[in-house]
Amino acid sequence: MTATDPDTLPLLARIAAALERLAPPPAPPIDLGAAEAFVWQPAIPALAPVARVARVEIALLHGVERQKALILENTLRFARGLPANNAMLWGSRGMGKSSLVKAAHAEANRQIPGSLVLIEIHREDIRTLPDLLNLLRGQTRRCLILCDDLSFEKEDADYKALKSVLDGGIEGRPENVLFYATSNRRHLMPRDMIENERSTAINPSEATEEKVSLSDRFGLWIGFHNCDQPTFFAMIEGYAADLSLPIGREELHAAATEWSVTRGARSGRVAWQFIQDLAGRLGVAMPAR
Repeated sequence: MTATDPDTLPLLARIAAALERLAPPPAPPIDLGAAEAFVWQPAIPALAPVARVARVEIALLHGVERQKALILENTLRFARGLPANNAMLWGSRGMGKSSLVKAAHAEANRQIPGSLVLIEIHREDIRTLPDLLNLLRGQTRRCLILCDDLSFEKEDADYKALKSVLDGGIEGRPENVLFYATSNRRHLMPRDMIENERSTAINPSEATEEKVSLSDRFGLWIGFHNCDQPTFFAMIEGYAADLSLPIGREELHAAATEWSVTRGARSGRVAWQFIQDLAGRLGVAMPAR
């Protein structure tokens, strides 16, 4: 069979068409102007726009004033095109770590309209972070990437990929990208994992350093701790005032105390859950967040 045979060209056309069908479809073009927030979908790969971000206004986040000031200042600097640090928000559950990031993003866009895009990457997709950065490199809008509840377990090697990304590698971190992570663990590793490395390694200090050094790649560490009762009441009162709930202060405190005792905890999340329950009992509709 040669190229001059009458059956050759149709055969080659059919082979080319079959190869095109087997090839993955091209990635859709990125339009960061389509929304203020996106979710990274690495299987496509694509950025899925989020029509409405579930968040709380930054003024309603009580008990975390210092943390609020730090993350807001860092975010505003980045939105203005100034140097800013990758940040890790770590500490107690339910104290508003991810809520603060989303609120700071909204406040940055309020002060500097259209300046900042929020992109959520799921923990299980963290190994695809380099692919996401390659797509964002060269984009005109500035992008804040959030990984909520980031942590690593034993035999999990994804942290090595994240270390190189935070360091920037040979290309360097894109100037238009900043990375925020939230975690319940200060060093992103469970304590027993770190202690096991220390006890079984030939050189314990080097093995532990390898595991712990990931958190050192974040220029900004912000800790969140359990709140006391006055802070819990301040959270409750802020939400109740925002919703104009028809309830007196003493009655509100008594109901909030009972709720926190039954839950065995005081936190921003517990406060919000209490307010949702109270608003329902009082017949007050909750606004979309």
